[in-house]
Amino acid sequence: MLTLATRSVRQRPGRFAATLLSAFLGAAIIMTFNSMHDTAGAPGVDSVSAETLSTAAGVVGGYGTLLVFFAVASTLTVNVRQRSAEIELLRCSGATPAQLKRMVVGEAVAVALVGALLAIGPAMLGGRVLLDVFQDSGQVAGSVDYTFGPIALYSGLDITVLAAAGAAFLAVRRATGGRSRSRSRSESRSWGRGRRFLVLGSLVLGALSIGTTFVLSPTDAALMAPPAYGAILLSVGLALLSPGLLRALLGRLPLTGPSGYPAVRGLRVRVAELAGVMVPLTLFIGMATATLQMQGVENDAIHAAGVPKSVDAKNLETLNLTVVGIIVVFSCIMLINSLYAATTYRRKEFGQQRLAGATPGQVLGMVGIESLVLTVTGVVLGTGAALAGIVSFTTVRTDAVLPERGPGVWLGVVAVAVAVTMGTSLVTAWRVLRTPAINAVAPAA
Repeated sequence: MLTLATRSVRQRPGRFAATLLSAFLGAAIIMTFNSMHDTAGAPGVDSVSAETLSTAAGVVGGYGTLLVFFAVASTLTVNVRQRSAEIELLRCSGATPAQLKRMVVGEAVAVALVGALLAIGPAMLGGRVLLDVFQDSGQVAGSVDYTFGPIALYSGLDITVLAAAGAAFLAVRRATGGRSRSRSRSESRSWGRGRRFLVLGSLVLGALSIGTTFVLSPTDAALMAPPAYGAILLSVGLALLSPGLLRALLGRLPLTGPSGYPAVRGLRVRVAELAGVMVPLTLFIGMATATLQMQGVENDAIHAAGVPKSVDAKNLETLNLTVVGIIVVFSCIMLINSLYAATTYRRKEFGQQRLAGATPGQVLGMVGIESLVLTVTGVVLGTGAALAGIVSFTTVRTDAVLPERGPGVWLGVVAVAVAVTMGTSLVTAWRVLRTPAINAVAPAA
């Protein structure tokens, strides 16, 4: 099966492009920031510079690890789902579930390793640029030389490969979940219990983290951490709840016509598969809105106090803006990968609709309505998670309830989310519709 996995990657590299891109960017980010650990541990680095570099590596490295797993998991899940017919054929030919797992995991590990190795060069350049940013802002001494060492290299390789192997194992486990109906139902109940545990754990820990904000003082250096982590956990919990919320919403949408009715019906059928879209969408809106708004509140409070920013305050601002940048890049990649793969996979469905009488414009309208429903749901869930963190931080820091800057940051974040979601879905659907309908429904050679 490992030989089959290697042959599959060589013969059809296009199917692994999304996973390769996710692994490449994830490894680049992890190695870029973990090279700050190597730089901080080099001889002759002063304690203040070493602390700044280590803090940046620790905070962003943790975010990066989670984002790499989510990005690779989302692309691999779609990849395995698209290969359901191939996997079923292998099972009918005598392959056991264990052999199929080794094949898919072997493919994922090979692709992730290639992506991580390709990321070494860009990570070295990115680390130098990041060190220059810290030095230009006065947070790191100008005499500190950049070092790319074993911490950066091995963390990037290990985390990317392990994330790919774990995500592939979980994806193929669901695809080869059992031959009998009773076993399938048992595994579905087990998966449902696992999802409920994750949802409950994320929401409870998020609420506790946000509640911790109120026991800190307004000038505490760690004041922003609890509401930020709380917003992240709430975003994850609400994103995992989104399939159930979408089901309830779809039952009340009065959409009819040649585009509206098939859009609602299609979402109902695929609602369990939409977590790959809702998780990055909700995370992006919740984390970006909360972090940027809270940083704005902090800047206004420091300005109102009439004191210069301390080194710690500058470090925190740099980290926050860097984290938001990573969130934007990775969330957009996850969204684009998931939407592109999911929409391309519907080529046969679109062809059947056109052969039944639907026009290309009606199919595009259906895709647009689906994307709009998903976007609105993600915006509502992400905004709710962000507000919980923003209100708690603003209340403690300024005695106000909401930031004074208004909804400008939120509108900007929502605009990016709408552009990515709607743009990717519609452009991909338009490209798919360029294939003649009779060719779209024909079996692949």
